[in-house]
Formats: sequence, structure tokens, C-alpha cells
Amino acid sequence: VTNNHVVQDAQEVEVDFKNEKRMKAKVLGTDELNDLAVLEIDGSEVEYVAKLGSSEDLNVGETVLAIGNPLGLDLSGSVTKGIISGLNRSIQVDTNGDNQPDWIAEVIQTDAAINPGNSGGALVNRSGEVIGINSMKIARQEVEGIGFSIPIDSALPIMEQLETKGEGIRPFVGISIANFYQVPRQYRNNI
Repeated sequence: VTNNHVVQDAQEVEVDFKNEKRMKAKVLGTDELNDLAVLEIDGSEVEYVAKLGSSEDLNVGETVLAIGNPLGLDLSGSVTKGIISGLNRSIQVDTNGDNQPDWIAEVIQTDAAINPGNSGGALVNRSGEVIGINSMKIARQEVEGIGFSIPIDSALPIMEQLETKGEGIRPFVGISIANFYQVPRQYRNNI
């Protein structure tokens, strides 16, 4: 599992192993709103599989590790240590670049360093269990140490849908919000 924004628009996807071997990966499915993607590889090079933990019983102040490739493969496999700074944080996400939120993500906040390239990496607890998928951070000059991970308990049902159906399945209601002044004048009296 990784983030959708890591594989989005990629012509080819590879998985890089610690022993410097690389293997082509097939994208089984992506979900833009949840920023998740599931990849499939030949398991012949896989020695260990990370154990999935639970994000349900986490507490603020618990120690966590963020694993990833900050700034690319030259720093591959970097580990940063931090704490859980907040739980169930609601972060507005703009997926199409129109400066309007398309989704509100419920995430784990951590001060473990999450830099460009850490996306899609694991957030693990002290037992080495994956409790989140590193996804984003606030990158402003006045901000330091505010990173976010998708809780594993939220990610699991989406991961299963991506494996079996190739996409995240969700209900859709055909209602949208419009500014009153965007409604044509002839219809304003009916509102």
C-alpha cells in the first residue's frame, strides 16, 4: 500500500528493496479521495511482511516511527522518531487543484519528520506494527513538525476494495452547494 499521489500519472511503477533490488509493480487500484493505492509484486524477493497494528487504541504522546524515502532514493529507508501529536484530525483535502476542499480526511497527526518522499511509507508503533500510512505535512515557513498519516483502521477497508475492485466504492448523492449569487436571477425567488 502507498499513496495515490505517489503513483498518480506514473507510466511505470517499481518497488525498491533494501538490498538495492528493484521489481516492477502492478497498480491494483487507486483511490484519489483517500489518497491510497495498492500495488502488487512478485513475492519472491519479499523476506518479511510488516504486521498491521490498530489505530483505534492510540493515545496522544505515544512514540511512533515514520519510514520512507525523504527527497528520493538516495536517502531510502530513512526512519524518523516522534510522537502522536493528535488523533482524528480533520484536514480539508483539495484533490483537483481548484482551491476548494473535495474531501475531509481523518488523520493521525505526528511530529515525526514526514518530508517529500516519505509519502506512502509506514507509520509504526514501538512494536513495529503499521498503524498509519504517511501522507502529508504542513509545509510553511512558520510550521515545524506537523505531519499526517492515514490511520490503518481507516485504510484497511479501502485497501481491500482496491485489491478486489480496483477502486474505492462509496455512495454518491447528487447534491452540490452553490453561492446564492451564482444562482440565475429567475430561480432565486424559489430558494
